[in-house]
Formats: sequence, C-alpha cells, structure tokens
Amino acid sequence: TTMGDHDSVPSYSDISGLVTSTERYNVLTAKFKELYGQEPDFFARAPGRVNLIGEHVDYSGYPVLPMAIGKDTIIAVKVNPTSDKIVISNLESTKYPTREYPKLNPVIDSGKHEWSNYVLCGYKGVLEHQKRTENLSGFTALIHGTVPQGSGLSSSAALVCASALATTLVNNIHLSKAQLADICAKAEQYVGVQSGGMDQAISYLGKHGSASRIAFNPLRTEPVPLPAGVSFIVAHSAVEANKYVSAGTGYNVRVVECKLAAALLAKKIGLQADKVNILVDVQRESGASLAQCVEFVETHLHQEPYTREELATALGLTEPQLVEKFIGGKIALPSFKLYQRAKHVYKESHLVEQFFNFAKSQPQPDNLAPLLGDLMNQSHYSCRDLFECSCNELDELTQLSRDSGALGARLTGAGWGGCTVSMVPSDKVESFLAKIRSEYYKKRFPSLSEEQVSEYLFATTPCPGAFVYRP
Repeated sequence: TTMGDHDSVPSYSDISGLVTSTERYNVLTAKFKELYGQEPDFFARAPGRVNLIGEHVDYSGYPVLPMAIGKDTIIAVKVNPTSDKIVISNLESTKYPTREYPKLNPVIDSGKHEWSNYVLCGYKGVLEHQKRTENLSGFTALIHGTVPQGSGLSSSAALVCASALATTLVNNIHLSKAQLADICAKAEQYVGVQSGGMDQAISYLGKHGSASRIAFNPLRTEPVPLPAGVSFIVAHSAVEANKYVSAGTGYNVRVVECKLAAALLAKKIGLQADKVNILVDVQRESGASLAQCVEFVETHLHQEPYTREELATALGLTEPQLVEKFIGGKIALPSFKLYQRAKHVYKESHLVEQFFNFAKSQPQPDNLAPLLGDLMNQSHYSCRDLFECSCNELDELTQLSRDSGALGARLTGAGWGGCTVSMVPSDKVESFLAKIRSEYYKKRFPSLSEEQVSEYLFATTPCPGAFVYRP
C-alpha cells in the first residue's frame, strides 16, 4: 500500500503547478469580501472522480479503479472563533440559497433534498467522529462546485469531502486522508445514501497522472499507470442521475439485494452466517476464486426474483425480521433479483482485477489499450443486463462512442443516467468529439447550447486529490 494514505491532506501557498488556472480562487475571494466584508483564511478543495471500471462493487467490499478529475468543489472559509453559528453560501446563490446553522449539533433533515445537507454531512461526520462538542469555532463559508450535479461524477462526495476538510482546519483537528475518506463515506448516511466509499477515497487520495486501485477494509490505494496514446472522454447523457431521489428504487435497493444474496449464498454453501455480511465475505470465508463465486451464484441462486416470503423462509426469519435485518422501511419492493446482482458483482470484480494486472504488467503489452477497452465494454454490458443500472440514453451513447472510435465505453458512477467514460486513441479525439456532438447532443437535445455541451463532454486526465490552499 502507499504510505501516503496515512498522510494528512497537503496544504499549499502556491498552486500554480496543480491547477490550470487560479481564476476561480480570485473570483471566490472577491465575492467573499463582498458578502462578508473580509478575506477568507483558506480554501479547502476536493475533486469529483470518474470510475474507469468496477461499478457497484465497493459496497460489496471489492476494489474499484477510479481517477480524480479536474472538476471540483472549493470552499472559501473565514474562521470566527467567538461566533456560535456557521454560515454557508454558494457562488450560484439563486440555485443554492445561503443557509445558517448553529455550530453545535446542526440538524440534517434527510427528508428534504437540500444542498447544504451535504455540507453538514462533512461537518457533523468529523465532529461526531472526534466526539467534539467543546471549543468549536463558528465560520462563514462560500462554496463553488464545477462537478455537474447528477452526473455520476460524485458532486455530492466532492462537497462532503471539502466540507469535512474545512471542518478539520476550522477546529484544529488532525486526521489522515484515509480517516477522512472513511468518515465522509459513513457521513452520506445522514442524507439516506448507503455509500460504498469509493467516491470519498479517490477525492482525498487521487494522484496526479495515474488512476488508483482502491481496496477497502482496510482502505488502501495503489497507483495504476494508464496506457500511452489514449485519452479518457467523459460524456454526460443529459439525464440526471440522483442517488438521493433513486435511493428507494435504485441505489439503496441494489445495496439490499447484494446483502441478501450474500446471506443466501452463505446459507447454501454452509458458511457461518455471522461471518458474512457482504458478497466479499462469501469469497473470503469459502476461499473461492471470483470465477468460483460466479459458479456459486449459477448453482445456488435462481434467476427469477425472490419474494419476501421466500427469502424469509430460506433465511429462517419472519418477514418482519427480514425487513428489520436487511430491507428497512423505505423500500417497498415485493421481490428482489439476487442472481443477477451477485453475478454482476463477482464478474465486475474480476474485470477490475484483469484491468489492474494488464495495466501494471512490465513491459506493457503492445495491445494494452484495446485489452483495457474490451474490459470496459464488458463492464457496461454487465451493468446493463445483470445489474440493470443503465438506461436507454447511456446504452445509445456508449454504442455511439464505440462506433465513433472509442476502444471501450461504459457508464460510470451509479448509472440510471449520468455519464459515460470512453477510452479514445489520442489521434481520434477530435473526430470522436465532433461525432458525439452531432449524433448525440444535436439529435437528442437540440436545445442545449454549445457552452452546455462543452460542460457535458470533456477530456480528462488523472488529477490530484484534495488539498488546502492558503495564499
């Protein structure tokens, strides 16, 4: 593992080498002065991410392979030790109005989709982890994010992570990047999302110039070199994917289905029930390979959805116990697809393993980029057919991407809308972008302006993780 995970978040007085332009920091400073009559003490920033492969496997305990992107959230902060409140403003004030909260125990109303809830997630996450209730400082903050919302590029995690980082500085708390990532992953539960931990980990641990393989329990990262001569292009399907809104039907349901599959597999192959919570536990406790785990699924689970009654009987529980232990009160579905979800997780995790091994092999094979591209394509088909987290627009956009020269294309992020990521040979990028513009955006979304399309369609390279800027 890289020791860097246990370092604290870096702080810089000069960031000219880290960002293409410091213009946004100047704009934030000017607006901060206008709003609050003083300059900020520091900026805390955390990036969004694009996941190259390994979708919906982190909350089953399996590694993922993302990279941090240049789009990020910046929080400008002025510490007010004597104030007993925190004031949170946004550069886009019409869309995100200013909010004030008490510095002690601000309440998060998870029933409301409110932007400042994500700021409070990071704030409360850190203070509750530290059990800090004394000597808290108030502060004023001005925030600006460039990660498109509902894009599947982790706009919410960037906001939570930047907020948690700011909270440590305001209250003089020392935590490592890995600790902060862990705190922030758990903190999204305050808004009702069962986060798997990838988004927060890469936001803090991202490396300039390389993607990262992130493993969990314990959290550890390893840099992954990307092939030469290709670019990674992100394209937003223009369908907003919202984890918060889809929590009751999409994202959180998948978390439940994966846990139910783990419990049922454990029962069928005779593992100790109390040792198995998520799908990775089935592999660990049985000593099987990922390929053997796929066989377990094919042998022991049926393809038809499982009713609540059938699951309760199979697991030796009453239906109320089943709901209490696995499903919770917010999910109203009558039945659950365990075979498809578990099969995806084991197959997808095997794709991550192959991607990692190919990328790390020395010397790199000549056909490295096509090999990795093929794995990305396989991942998309699994997300579409087994995990059912794609949508028509994502399927169309990934197919168009392959037809336009991409070596691999897949949905990225939770799915159900949001973005695709494509690996494109560098000499084909211009023609690729032109084709996506004309064949996807112009045809499907003719009302989008050129500027909106350039927000939605962009090349990205691996960027550094979170940092603090004190000019």
